[in-house]
Amino acid sequence: MEQTLSAFVNAVNDVLWNKQLLLLFLLLGTGIYFTVRTRFIQVRGFGEGLRRVFGGFSLNGEKAGKHGMSSFQALTTAIAAQVGTGNITGCATALYSGGPGAIFWMWFSAFFGMATIYGEAVLAQLYKTKGADGQTTGGPIYYIRAAYKGRLGKGLAVFFSVAIILALGFMGNMVQSNSIGEAFYNAFGVPRIVMGVLAAAIAAFIFIGGVKRLASVTEKMVPIMAGLYIVGGLIVLFINREALPGAIRSIFVCAFDPQAVFGGVAGLGVKEAMRYGVARGLFSNEAGMGSTPHAHALARVDKPQDQGLAAMIGVFIDTFIVLTMTALVILSSGLLQPLQEGGLTGTALAQAAFNQAFGSFGNAFVAVCMLFFAFSTIIGWYFFGETNVKALLGPKAVRPYAVIAVLCIVVGSVQKVDLVWNMSDMFNGLMVIPNLLGVLALSGVVAKLARGGKAEADEAQKEAAARAAAAEQD
Repeated sequence: MEQTLSAFVNAVNDVLWNKQLLLLFLLLGTGIYFTVRTRFIQVRGFGEGLRRVFGGFSLNGEKAGKHGMSSFQALTTAIAAQVGTGNITGCATALYSGGPGAIFWMWFSAFFGMATIYGEAVLAQLYKTKGADGQTTGGPIYYIRAAYKGRLGKGLAVFFSVAIILALGFMGNMVQSNSIGEAFYNAFGVPRIVMGVLAAAIAAFIFIGGVKRLASVTEKMVPIMAGLYIVGGLIVLFINREALPGAIRSIFVCAFDPQAVFGGVAGLGVKEAMRYGVARGLFSNEAGMGSTPHAHALARVDKPQDQGLAAMIGVFIDTFIVLTMTALVILSSGLLQPLQEGGLTGTALAQAAFNQAFGSFGNAFVAVCMLFFAFSTIIGWYFFGETNVKALLGPKAVRPYAVIAVLCIVVGSVQKVDLVWNMSDMFNGLMVIPNLLGVLALSGVVAKLARGGKAEADEAQKEAAARAAAAEQD
């Protein structure tokens, strides 16, 4: 039975991620489409996005209100989910499999992904509503139903909700807790179960406190964890400063001619650089996946466009800053050996790169960063799943969901099951499809708001209100 299920999951992943690359083209194509329709909003609105993020910086959530989050809290909750182990392990894996050129294609996909996530955040704001518990709620399940009437809309929304609950709330959090257990065992010899129980206990405390406690934690944790990692990375780059120009050059050269740097390494070409760069980049920043809109829906802003601009900065921070830092540390270390049997990859490659500069402290530094990254993702992903549990089953289902999520954290820390990892990838991929169908169907509304004209914005707001009312009656 397990072999049959494993074969089925692998076949689906081959279509979605690996061989057919369906999602790669779908996600990148959507980003390009939204870039054109919004007239390059990620360029025009970048400065305003920075102002809105850092102008609203607050560690105490004064602007949050009773039933929502401040714009900054919503962004940090989204970044908590975006900046995970993929920014260390995923980046190192992409470098090993696709070479330095993969980083160029990560940047390429993130640039267009900024337009996609702008659209997701705007739609999350437009179609947010009050849940059965009186709390503000929102996300793809609501704008999908607004985009498609009748059974189709309901079916797509339910499919999305089930996929995200399984992918992030359960299996995804097993993946993250396993990374915590592995990192601390390798760095300090701490038993994996100890870290699993500790992470589960802290997570349970946050889960019980609801959205307000979660927002309060993320607004403090995200700046600290990002700052810690960036400072550590900058120190390594200063130590490796003589190798830095060559590392940067290799990114651009290998994006189009890997053989110029690595010679005749079998299997290393432009196609691999594009494939691993785009796929890992999109998986890391989650643009188009439908996860972060749950956080952006709760932001208290004057206009939906305001949160769209803030959401773009989340992708920028995740990919152009944090993920790029990992890439430059690895490349400047000279330890990368793409596709070489026995060569370092994943977390081991990142740890070795930091060890080269920091000595044995490098393992500890990466372990602590992995703890921050993975744990922040756990609480962000739990919240996204909880939103969909409430929408499908009502507020009373939240407690059983929380119990299962906590158990998954404990189990995941000690038992790495390849099937669970592959199923997490599969459901991550499957939830993209209904989300993008909803986003694309409502692209006209987003485009009108992005253009900035009052008449067009008013028209878009009226259209959104009519669609929301129709979905409510359906």
